[in-house]
Amino acid sequence: MTDSAEDRLSVLPFEAVNAPPGTRNIMLTIAYDGTAYKGWQVQPNGDSVQAFVERAVEGMTGEKRRVYCAGRTDAGVHALGQVANFFTVSRIPIQNVRLALQTSLPTDISIVSAQDVSLAFHATFSAVRKRYRYLIHDGEVCPPFLKNYCQQSRVRLDVDRMHEAAQFLLGTHDFRCFEKEYPNKQTSVRTIMDAVVRRVPAWDMWQSTHHWRPAHTMPGRALSDCDESPFLIFEVMADGFLYNMVRAIVGTLTDIGRGKRPVSYLKTVIESMDRSVAGMTAVPQGLYMVYVEYPEELLRVNSAK
Repeated sequence: MTDSAEDRLSVLPFEAVNAPPGTRNIMLTIAYDGTAYKGWQVQPNGDSVQAFVERAVEGMTGEKRRVYCAGRTDAGVHALGQVANFFTVSRIPIQNVRLALQTSLPTDISIVSAQDVSLAFHATFSAVRKRYRYLIHDGEVCPPFLKNYCQQSRVRLDVDRMHEAAQFLLGTHDFRCFEKEYPNKQTSVRTIMDAVVRRVPAWDMWQSTHHWRPAHTMPGRALSDCDESPFLIFEVMADGFLYNMVRAIVGTLTDIGRGKRPVSYLKTVIESMDRSVAGMTAVPQGLYMVYVEYPEELLRVNSAK
């Protein structure tokens, strides 16, 4: 997580070393509903997103290839902008790749885009920033079809307290207090650049009242007018995340939002470097990988070969 941009440009992925002439590196942006999967990574005891994507790549290219990802999401976790890559000698035009893969994938996995990138690009190790979002519903009754897409809180949460507490996350810290499996092989130090807790508009199409009308037809109502909404999100951007880190932060913020802990408690947790001091790990269903950023140099085909 602390590698410089120069390091990312200079280290070639294993499959790019001594690659045969004509080898391409294709980057995919993928969205998926994680409900039916054991996570991204191939598992011996259930379906994974990686297994389906690798089978689709093999069906398209005729080559058995490993597909690398930006972050190995857990069972039940969703993605809006997971990034993956694979190497191939196939000459299929890049404009046909997305549709060719999609025809072999289930409906809960979508290829958002595909592009040729530098041979030096690696979805995991080239990432410089990642953003995650966590969705919570704290209304009296949660629509039943949202049970796999958010965490449900029986108590109304104080968003202002949660947002104030989240600002203690900003900067570079040792975040072992939010790590499920410490010690790890490298480091627990990460840099968080952005952390926000806010309410978001309720989705009117799910309302059951007889006088329902689309929001844009209701005079005097602004999209930002969501103080009474039962939906809130925690969104965080960092140079990398530890295993279960976001969900452990959400568990701690939820305790603060319920009034069980003071706002300053998040600072106390970070300084303790002790996982037992932090809150419970939030359920996976509310977590979404939003997007991943990479050095522009690696997104060009002719760079760092």
